[in-house]
Amino acid sequence: MKIQERTGAGAGRSAAPAQPSVGDRLPTPPRERKPALAALAVLLILVGALGATMLVLQAGDRIEVVKVTQAIPAGGSVNTSNTTSVMVAKDDSIHYVEWAQLDELKKLKAVNAIPAGVVAVGEMFGSEAGVAAGKATVGLSLKAGQYPTGIKQGDTVAAYRVSTATNAGNSNGNSSSSASSNSVIADSARVSYVPGPKDSGDEIVGSTNLAVTLTVDSDKAADLAQAASNGEVALVKVPGNSGN
Repeated sequence: MKIQERTGAGAGRSAAPAQPSVGDRLPTPPRERKPALAALAVLLILVGALGATMLVLQAGDRIEVVKVTQAIPAGGSVNTSNTTSVMVAKDDSIHYVEWAQLDELKKLKAVNAIPAGVVAVGEMFGSEAGVAAGKATVGLSLKAGQYPTGIKQGDTVAAYRVSTATNAGNSNGNSSSSASSNSVIADSARVSYVPGPKDSGDEIVGSTNLAVTLTVDSDKAADLAQAASNGEVALVKVPGNSGN
């Protein structure tokens, strides 16, 4: 009897387990979160915001400086015609000449030739500029008609001796002496200085003459200075100028 009861109990256990009802179904596990990706996204946003802030700060830390627009020869000076203002990022390691210092810069001379298109720095100028070996500078005071219109600093010109004597009253009508007195003093002189159209303060009040400084070969300086003192110099532009 005991054997049969155990067998019957075992047969009941081998039967398939009853399926749970719908109301007893297990809950679905939640979706896996990825905190590392979220942290990376936040970090990228912060880096981008920081970079944008730095760019804004750098753009705001700018200064207005002097830029050379026309070539300036050694010994020449800046003026409102050969310069303009530009904005650059401030850099304490570069000795920029600020635009507000232009009037002071006009009093200085270029130590060496300065090409057009460069930003002026303090090392380019000095109170005195040495003249190259074999060269000399001569100052002229020219009347209208003795210089070409639009003459500017850096131009290459020829200096001619022109006679001021008139032979209109010569009864013989001989003009050969006047013609022979016209000769080339310097065939390739460099304009070291000439007032710009806006530099009215550089000209003598009440004077219609134009102050021009030329750099010439030393052996031409004496003749040019003598002719200039007599008002017998005329300038002519010659090949060698930019834009010719």
